[in-house]
Amino acid sequence: MTMDLHLDGSLVLVTASTGGIGKDIAASLAREGARVIVNGRTVETVDEAIDDLRTRVVGGRFERLVADNGTAEGTIETVSRFPEIDILVNNLGVYGAVDFFDITDDAWQRMFEVNVMSGVRLSRHYLAGMLSKNSGRLIFIASEAAVTPSAEMVHYSASKTMVLGVSRGIAELTKGTAVTSNAIVAGPTKTAGAVSFIGQVYSGIPYAEAEAQFMGLGAARGTSLIGRLIEPGEIGSFVAYVSSPLAAAINGAALRIEGGIVRSVF
Repeated sequence: MTMDLHLDGSLVLVTASTGGIGKDIAASLAREGARVIVNGRTVETVDEAIDDLRTRVVGGRFERLVADNGTAEGTIETVSRFPEIDILVNNLGVYGAVDFFDITDDAWQRMFEVNVMSGVRLSRHYLAGMLSKNSGRLIFIASEAAVTPSAEMVHYSASKTMVLGVSRGIAELTKGTAVTSNAIVAGPTKTAGAVSFIGQVYSGIPYAEAEAQFMGLGAARGTSLIGRLIEPGEIGSFVAYVSSPLAAAINGAALRIEGGIVRSVF
């Protein structure tokens, strides 16, 4: 299903788009006619993702990018291969449940490098070109944990809060232009990793029941108004809209698509 978002011909980079939310974002953008750069760390994962995307989006246009954008070296490789793009979706991120007292300095640094600096480095390069041509979109994939920090993932929550600050700060640099910078505050999403995790925690019961129990636990998840995991395609459709010319008046925003977990009107 397409929405006629006037994205035909746009060149889009979606980091970490070989699976999970990233791949569905890539699919949604391709359905709207965008030429999507599919990014992963190995040739095999990128090729497999593109093969799958071509079955999901007939006639979709995809470019291959093998680079680890969680490193400075990977970012250099990316901008060398694609010096200019129209839309950047900073989707790359890592997470993990670790007791605060067990999070090492190296783990904190790794979380910062991947979740924050990957977007900073790429945006620093691509924003200049967007401003010069007075057109472009920067989108950062954040998390409800940025607003309602998780006790079991303090380092992850902190990194995503910083992502919101980076996105808004960059938006200030776009004042008076047709370039925008926004963050997507995504809630718990039904990726393969999430399904596997829930199945392990609630083994021996049907998945639907296991997911319902999972969404009912914890101070954050227990406030979900939809009572289920978000489908990756729902995130993808939302990102496609924010990427489009139709969303030109949305800038500097933290846009929530988290199922009502965040109990706030702002």
